[in-house]
This record gives sequence, C-alpha cells and structure tokens, in this order.
Amino acid sequence: MNTSVNSLKLWAGKNTSVLQGMSAPLLVVAILALMVLPIPAWLLDTFFTLNIAVALMVMMVAAYMIRPLDFAAFPSVLLLTTLMRLSLNVASTRVVLLEGHTGPGAAGAVIEAFGHFLIGGNFAVGLIVFAILVVINFIVVTKGAERIAEVSARFTLDAMPGKQMAVDADLNAGLIDEKEAKRRRAEVGEEANFFGSMDGASKFVRGDAVAGILILLINIVGGFTIGVLQHGLTAKEAADSYILLAIGDALVAQIPGLLISVAAAMVVSRVGKEHDMGRQIVQQLFMSPRVLGVTAGILIMLGLIPGMPHIVFLVIGTAFGYGAWTLYQRQQAPAEPEAPPAPPTTDGEATWDDLQPIDLLGLELGYRLIALVDKNRQGDLLTRIKGVRRKFAQEVGFLPPAVHVRDNLELKPSAYRITLRGVVVGEGEAFPGMFLAINPGGITTPLIGTPTTDPAFGLPAHWIDDRQKEAAQMAGFTVVDSETVMATHLSHLMQVQAAKLLSRTETQQLVEHVGKLAPKLIEEVVPKMVSIATFQKVLQLLLEESVHIRDIRTIIETLAEHAGTVSDPVELARRVRIALSPAIVQQIYGPTRELNVIAIEPGLERLLVQALGNAAGPALDPGVADILTQKAAEVALKQEEMGLPACLLVPDQIRNAISRLVRRVAPRLQVLAHSEIPETHTIRIGPILRGASA
Repeated sequence: MNTSVNSLKLWAGKNTSVLQGMSAPLLVVAILALMVLPIPAWLLDTFFTLNIAVALMVMMVAAYMIRPLDFAAFPSVLLLTTLMRLSLNVASTRVVLLEGHTGPGAAGAVIEAFGHFLIGGNFAVGLIVFAILVVINFIVVTKGAERIAEVSARFTLDAMPGKQMAVDADLNAGLIDEKEAKRRRAEVGEEANFFGSMDGASKFVRGDAVAGILILLINIVGGFTIGVLQHGLTAKEAADSYILLAIGDALVAQIPGLLISVAAAMVVSRVGKEHDMGRQIVQQLFMSPRVLGVTAGILIMLGLIPGMPHIVFLVIGTAFGYGAWTLYQRQQAPAEPEAPPAPPTTDGEATWDDLQPIDLLGLELGYRLIALVDKNRQGDLLTRIKGVRRKFAQEVGFLPPAVHVRDNLELKPSAYRITLRGVVVGEGEAFPGMFLAINPGGITTPLIGTPTTDPAFGLPAHWIDDRQKEAAQMAGFTVVDSETVMATHLSHLMQVQAAKLLSRTETQQLVEHVGKLAPKLIEEVVPKMVSIATFQKVLQLLLEESVHIRDIRTIIETLAEHAGTVSDPVELARRVRIALSPAIVQQIYGPTRELNVIAIEPGLERLLVQALGNAAGPALDPGVADILTQKAAEVALKQEEMGLPACLLVPDQIRNAISRLVRRVAPRLQVLAHSEIPETHTIRIGPILRGASA
C-alpha cells in the first residue's frame, strides 16, 4: 500500500512539473487562439476577469519582493500579460463590431459594466476618463519606469567588474568559500541580465499604451461607420451602442495595463534589500517624530485660517501630532542599565598569574574600532577572522593559532596593529562606516575621498563614504568595507609569516590530526625516524618559501624514504620539494603545461655555482650579490606587471642559497631547481639575469 501511495505521489509530482513547464507555451497558444477564433461573450467576461486578477497578482508580488531578483521572471511576465491584453482587445473588437448593433450587452457583462457603471453611460465622460488614464499610464508611470530601467541597466553593467572583484577580494580574504563566491558571481550576472531585460521590456508597456489608444480610435470610427452604413442606425443610436462599447472595452484593458505599469515601476525603482516596499516606506517616512511634528503644526495652522475646512485639517493635524508625540516618547525611553562589572579581588601581592604569556598572533585596535568586534553593534570582524583562519587552514595545511583581539588606547582612534609573538608585523588604519576603493591598476577616474594605500598589497586607494561607493564600482575600483580591509591584511600577513605561525604546539596538533587519518604512517615515521623538532623545521623551511603543506602524506612518505640516510633538515626539505614539485609548479603557474621562467646567464651561473655550490670554494663577491639581487627584483617586477609568474630557474646545488639571497628584495620571486620541473611540463626561457658586464 505504501509503495502504491509513493508511486502515485511520484507520478503526480512528475505530471505537475510537466504542466509547469508547458504553462508558457500553452498560454501563448491560448493568446493566439483569442486573436483568430470567435469568442462568445461569456468567455470574454472570464478572460477579462482573469486579466484583472493576473495584473493584481503581479502588482502584489512587486510590492512584497525584497530585491529585484526575487521577481526575475518579471520581463517574461510583462511580455505575456501585454500579449494577453492585446489579444483580448482583438477578440472584443471583433465582437463589438459584429454584434454592437444589438445593444450595450453585446460584448459581455464586464464591458457593459465598465461602460455604464464606471462612466454612467455617458461616452463623453468615458473618453475623458480614458484620456486621463492614458496620460497617467503613458506620460507619468511608463515614462518614468522606462528611464529608471535604462539608467539602472547602464549603472549595473558598469558596476559589474567592480562587484566581481569585490567577490574575489572576499574569497581571497577567507570571508567566503568557493561555493558562496560562485553564488555571488552568478547573482551579479543575473542582476545585470535582469536590468538589461527590464530596459527592453519597458518598451512593452509603452507600446501597450499606444496600442490602447489606436484600438479605441479604430473601434469608435469602425463601429460608428458599421452601425450607420450597414445596420441603418441613426448617429445617436450608433454612438450610444458602438462608442459606449468601445470605451468600455478600452477601460477594461487600460486598468490592468495601469496595474502592470505600476508593478514595473516598483520593480525598477526598488532600493534596499532588507524589507519589502511597504515596510521600507513606513520606516523611512513615518518613523521620524520631527517630520510628523512639523507636518502636524502646518496642518493645524492651515485649519485655523478663516475660510479653510477646519474639521478636516484639525483632525488630521491632531492625528499627526499624536503620532509624533508617541514616537518621541518611545525614543526617549531609557534603556535598562547594565550591571557594573565586579571589581577584581586582589590583596596587592604579585603572583605567577600576573605573568601573562605573549600572544602568538594578536590584533590590537584603537577605541573607534572596538565597535567592529561588538556583536551588539552589528560588528562582524570576529566572524571575518574566523573565516580567515578557516581559509588559511584549507589552503596552507595547518590550523593557525587563534587571534587574540584586544584594545590598545595608545594607538590612534582608527588605527590597528597586527603582532606576531609580541612583535609588530603590520599596522594600518580603518574607518567604520566608510569604504576603501582600491585601484587595481590603470584607473584614472578621480574619487572624492582621502587618498591612502591598501595596507595588504600596497596598491593606491581612497577612503570614500557610502555616496561614492556606486561611482567607484562603476569606474572599476575594488570597493571593500573596513572589516574586509583588516581581514584581508591579516590574511596576507598570515600567509607571509606562515613559517613562524607553525610553532611546536601546532606541529604536535598536526601530527595528532594525521594520526587519526593514517595512524600507521605517522606512527612509523614521527617520532621514530624523524623527531618532532626536525619535522617542524622541515615544514617551516617549506613554508618560508610559500610551499603549502596540505599534501602531508607525501611529505611524511618522503621523510620515511630518506630519513635513514639523511638527518639534515635542509636536505630533507630539498627532497620533499622534489616530491611536491607538481603541486609547487601548479601553485605558481596554475594548470598550464608551458612554464615561462627567468634564467641566469651561463657565465654568471658558473660563477654562482663555484661560489655557492661548494662550501670550500671561493666566497661570492658582495658586488656580484648586490647586482644579482637588484636585477632579480627588477625582472620580477616586470613579470608581475605583464601578468606572468615571477619564477627563477637555477641549478639544484645553489637553489637554497639563491632563494635566501633574493628573498629580502623580491619576496614574491619564486626559485625553482631543475629537478623540481615535472616531466609533464616544458620550460620557455624568458628574461635573462646578466652580470655587471652586460
């Protein structure tokens, strides 16, 4: 029995899905049928009522949506509702012209009701009412909505690159994961497509209004002519029948058209993503006691002027005044006082508890930045920091120590400082409520704001307020808030200082974590073959050169292979690098198979091998070392400006020495040995480092 019920539910679900997918084609077929097939009066009444109901539903959805993408199907709905109204106009025109001589009820009860009840059976009044509706729809609502849609489409497309870069910045800072980044990129693309579609779909509303005017004129002229010439009616009788029916038909179509136009205007003029339009208007228009009080005072003054309608002005003015007084009392209500903190109990004698250990990783804040870590003030910096640690662990391969956040009254109010083992490794300024517009390069558009430098990567930037945010995004700037600035700076420094963050505690925790995944592997190698100290040193040597240690299995297996014959951590790290070479190359170059590398002139390379490759050989001349580091920094900078990885290829025996030599002046320059190039890749020699003779 349960199997039968489940099968029935599955069959019903599949059929419902099929019907939903066929709804749009069926509706188009029905619209075409209305245009070409004769429709009886009772069926016209049904479709006219359905048309009004659909228009009301569309307007309600537009009023209650939170953001434009919540009604992403609106351009298609606009097209279908416009076609439906026009097809009804065609069908009703056929009935009016064929049966209009029989009386005002020839085209159905709905048209008759609009022709008699709304305009009192007077076609002159009907023409005036229709003209006013057309003016409201065509000149006011449709014209404004069309202009807003055009500007919104242009601004959204211009701001799209900046929004995409902001998503990439959040991803790089660890604030969001790859899944959330894909969702945000898709949302940015959908938003651009939506406003682009709305720019074109607004022409449907405009064309519908023009078509309503032309159809009315055709019905009046055609009906009057048919009534007089074909059916022998007098001019008055033809006017009473045909013109009244034509006006009723036009009003029946114009009112849903006006509702759809209002819905389109609501969609394109929507600002904000927190509340629907009704709540937004109430909160921003009626929640200020000063606004209500001034309005109440003016209305009461007008009500006291002789000759004015006193009762209306005084009643409404009093109501506004009462609302202003109520809001003022509510805002002035004192908040519940917080209990004062209990004073620390101490007898004044120093103890070992007074000796606080130095934080491995700390973040010190000026007093204006304290609100960023206060959840009661909507501060989310702590959440951002958690995201930075999570992303660091996923990318680098170990869980970094917790970040100890505290205030420091010695700092400037908007300053912050990042410390590592008590030593300052980075500092900057952040301004809550403002945004940092970062110039990724090549943008010359001036901004109104305070010029500064991005604390993480040293790019030129400006601190701007919320009013300049949209203009900066359209110009191509990467715009981030103050929390993102600090989180990105912290993330960058953690990547740079990864080797120092791997203390003995983190190493032991990493060993325990690997022990849960591969207990036999870690049990045989650490600490039996390789001590914890040596294991930590090997990992630190890798991290110093930005080599991620996520592939911890390969690292441990390589140590197990060579630990019996090699005990030097530097040599062990070199052999681990060879084992990790595919991952290292992919980290530098990505999935490409052709590696564009920087090479050293053969003569200079032989000199370096003689000086650095043999401990008993001659020492490297300081002048040669200076020229080498200077040339390496210049070439690395040029490679980065061209968008290419900066990677120097050297012989195996001098790779460690060259890496230490150039690391201070060109920290982003990677140094690879010949044995670290995988067999699946090819190299292409780019720039050449030459000696002083060149």
